[in-house]
Amino acid sequence: MVLFTTLLVAGLVPFQPPPPLAVPPENTPPAAKPPTARPNGSDIELVERLVEARRAHAAALKNLYDYYRKVGDSQRARWAEDELKQFHRLPHYAYRLDLDLPSPRLQPLYNITGANDLYRDALRYKDRGLGTDYIDNQKRAELLLQQLLTDYPQSNKISDAAFALGDIYESRAFHHYERSAAYYERCFQWDPRTPTDARLRAARLYDRELKNRRRAVELYRQVLDNETEPSRLQEARRRLADLTGP
Repeated sequence: MVLFTTLLVAGLVPFQPPPPLAVPPENTPPAAKPPTARPNGSDIELVERLVEARRAHAAALKNLYDYYRKVGDSQRARWAEDELKQFHRLPHYAYRLDLDLPSPRLQPLYNITGANDLYRDALRYKDRGLGTDYIDNQKRAELLLQQLLTDYPQSNKISDAAFALGDIYESRAFHHYERSAAYYERCFQWDPRTPTDARLRAARLYDRELKNRRRAVELYRQVLDNETEPSRLQEARRRLADLTGP
């Protein structure tokens, strides 16, 4: 059975830009009513609390695993490892992209060894394996790439990491199309000269999956303004003609 010992037990978690909510001490009296999202109101506090709960859950399991390993209780260590693995296999949706995505104003300034290592390790897992192994490896790659963006936001690998995340979230391991399109956009926002087809990939998602015609047209036009690859230009022109008419 493929294990997540190296990555998942290491406690890597997806990027979350805002600071985590404080965890109240055990003796703090409960609030009179839990926070709720009101009709026509914001869900931001609820999503922040969910993000922090996910983080705390993963950290608790990692700490338990480490403890049992330290004291030599191999059976309970296996339990904690298996529970942590199953936790990371669950779908963790990005209910608010503004809490999931790094700022579009990041700049890829420096060649950083730690970021290079994370990117290289992510590519070792990305798209590898079949069946459950494929799903597990896509999630391993996701964790490493998100760790890169968290720890090294000025690395010259952030644009490449965003493109790889867009591809991962588009894949059958996730099918998170809105999230995928947003990371493709970060790719060319951070590096307008990216050699990848991030603009076209984002345009396709807005066009075919998200049914956002306006944004698809904008991005197809950006392809024409920025790309030189003939096949990309041909596809963008064809879809613009279909979407906007002659």
